[in-house]
Amino acid sequence: MTREAVLGSIRRGLRRGPLTDEQAAPLRARLASHPRHLRPAIAEGDRAALLLRFIANVEREFGTVSLLPSLAAVAEAVADYLASQNLPTEFVMAPHPDLQSIPWAERPMLRIREGRAEATDLIGLQHAFAGVAETGTLMLPSGPDRPTTVNLLPDTALVLLRASALVGSYEDAWDRLRAERGGAMPRNVMLVTGPSRSADIEQTLELGAHGPRRLHILLIEGG
Repeated sequence: MTREAVLGSIRRGLRRGPLTDEQAAPLRARLASHPRHLRPAIAEGDRAALLLRFIANVEREFGTVSLLPSLAAVAEAVADYLASQNLPTEFVMAPHPDLQSIPWAERPMLRIREGRAEATDLIGLQHAFAGVAETGTLMLPSGPDRPTTVNLLPDTALVLLRASALVGSYEDAWDRLRAERGGAMPRNVMLVTGPSRSADIEQTLELGAHGPRRLHILLIEGG
């Protein structure tokens, strides 16, 4: 269905036609200005405070974090995590330059496939654009180097995040994304807080309800 078909269906439901220029002007101004909302006190602090708050919030939401000094430590951290969870050593990896630069050859037992995830992939390694300390949330915009399927299909989600990409609030993350892309938005932006879970059935918490049941963040302090 095209954009105009969707908008036409909405207008018919509202029983009105297209907006006049006078009616549309304030809406266009609102979209162009990106006004910031209230910034909670929990989003304030220096880099060290944001780092500690982010980790605490990730763990509160059933995620785990490995704090690493550099990209060179990632391969060993991935191998250790998979072994600790009794998981296979084969995974799909987003084709992001940071991930491609990791010295994977030092861990020859790891079997890596780059590209989109398939329904049969059990483990995926993604690259996060930003981390929001306010809630322990990852921002994952879609693109050729960050396939959205890697966020959704594998049962175990590994995500690399640089500490330099940590921000205090959601507003900061959106500002950073707009600045990097010159105001243009990707087709999809996922905000991930912990592994997928639901308590819809008899108020019983189930992990992995709509996506990964495990979320492990590889947080790079250096570089």
